[in-house]
Amino acid sequence: MTGRPASPASTRTDHGRPPTLPGWSAVVPSTAEVPGLTALLRRHELAARGRAAATERDVETSVAGERSDLREHLVLRDEAGVPRAWATVHDRAAARVVISVVVDPDLERAVADPIAADLFAWAATAASDLARGRGVVETQMDSGSFEQDERQQAWLEAAGYALTRTWFQMSRPVTAEDPAPAAAVEPGTGLAVRSVRRGEDGMPEQTDLRTVHDVLEEAFTDHFNYHPETFDQFVTRLREDPGHRWDHWWIAEITDDEGDTGPRPAGALVGSVALGDGTGSEGSYVEYLGVLRSARGRGAAKALLATVIADAAERGRDRVGLEVDADSPTGAVDLYRSTGFVTSYVTQSWHRDLPVTP
Repeated sequence: MTGRPASPASTRTDHGRPPTLPGWSAVVPSTAEVPGLTALLRRHELAARGRAAATERDVETSVAGERSDLREHLVLRDEAGVPRAWATVHDRAAARVVISVVVDPDLERAVADPIAADLFAWAATAASDLARGRGVVETQMDSGSFEQDERQQAWLEAAGYALTRTWFQMSRPVTAEDPAPAAAVEPGTGLAVRSVRRGEDGMPEQTDLRTVHDVLEEAFTDHFNYHPETFDQFVTRLREDPGHRWDHWWIAEITDDEGDTGPRPAGALVGSVALGDGTGSEGSYVEYLGVLRSARGRGAAKALLATVIADAAERGRDRVGLEVDADSPTGAVDLYRSTGFVTSYVTQSWHRDLPVTP
């Protein structure tokens, strides 16, 4: 199976100009494109960050995963059929799309610059089309860059994006000395941390999954760039992650002032398996950690964090990773640093508000 050529009649590929380089082609990628796109993405990561981590599994999930219908792709191939640039538009939530533009770092700037401009223009038209389908009059285009990638930053600025946030990508080593999960919660805090319950069929209970969703939705309403997400969108998106595991979801509960219905939720953590680039051991990754405002100050975040670290140690993993807003108003950066996390690298968020025309 090969990628199908871009066609002016296709609403998924007619959002921008075709490539002007002789012999090049524009295609909507299929699974046959995955190895070449992975190699392209790894070259980009190596040049922009100093190390590559992308895997074929990650790329295949984006191109042909369970919710790949929420993403639009355009790949530019050179005259030899090698993918040299790749744009993705992800319909992430109402009034928000996530934009990715990757251009081969081996290309000269005289070639790469107009390619990047064309792909960002294509992405803007695609984003407008998606937003129109959502019935909104303005959508946020959310893209990003590694902190050291001046080339990508120049393209983003030229495409009308503005730097809005900086993120620390943090990691902590895990050793055999880390406590067992049962000892992760300090006594006397009035808290308990448990995994989401499973039914007889091995699947998680819907009530617990909804609790996790509801807690995180409320916990993040006062965070940077919050956009509401329905329960179905939330669960489906996380299940799509290659590192998804149901036994990496935890709920923190308040136990010292239980109501008529028993312990009440205080916070939640959704973790995953950090598969890395396939050359090293597995780690754990914190996808979400949120605490209800009414429960903050009781140590729920620390208890949840200690639980995922202890769980990683019990599984024989060597690290726990996470992303945190460098300007988080909740003191999250200090909490992570106090528990042994250090910054591995830094990323940036770039946003552009796009009016949607009829």
